Amino acid sequence: MKRVAILISGGGSNMVALVRSMTGDHPARAVLVASNDPEAGGLVKAREMGVETAAVDHRPFGRDRAGFEAALLEPVLAAKPDILCLAGFMRVLTPDFVQRFAGRMLNIHPSLLPKYPGLRTHQRALDAGDAEAGCTVHEVTSELDAGPMLGQARVPVLPGDTADSLAARVLAAEHKLYPAVLRRFAQGAREPLFLP
Repeated sequence: MKRVAILISGGGSNMVALVRSMTGDHPARAVLVASNDPEAGGLVKAREMGVETAAVDHRPFGRDRAGFEAALLEPVLAAKPDILCLAGFMRVLTPDFVQRFAGRMLNIHPSLLPKYPGLRTHQRALDAGDAEAGCTVHEVTSELDAGPMLGQARVPVLPGDTADSLAARVLAAEHKLYPAVLRRFAQGAREPLFLP
């Protein structure tokens, strides 16, 4: 059984989808949900689902990313995860942190990578006049949103869409794609999964 730690920064809706999926014959189980924000709503949800939680506030560390990551690593390493999932974790991790989990850290991004890495993905898709948008699960590498793709799901861009309405449609796809990719990844599958 693979041990999964999940890093969040906010409400944790993708984390909830992942934890809920890891039941029955699933080859993995959530052993920790950690956040850089002690007030993150997802921590409460994780505790309600019986998952251990930890919080390391990034703010007192200022620009000392290595110091913050060292503090974050304590509860993460104590949980002995086989897989680390980023689920709305809004801190850019240093190459040293990423290297420690090379080949076993996943992230979900709300665009059809390599399009629109970084932020404001939905508005950028609308501004470009794209006919479809979506989300991508990828392995995390030291280059932002550029690791090997493990899965994508597509959604149509509809007339009259705003960044918020498109984001809501993409988020629903994220909640299907991320659990599906995690299950396959925990079984050792690396070939990309494409959902319609």
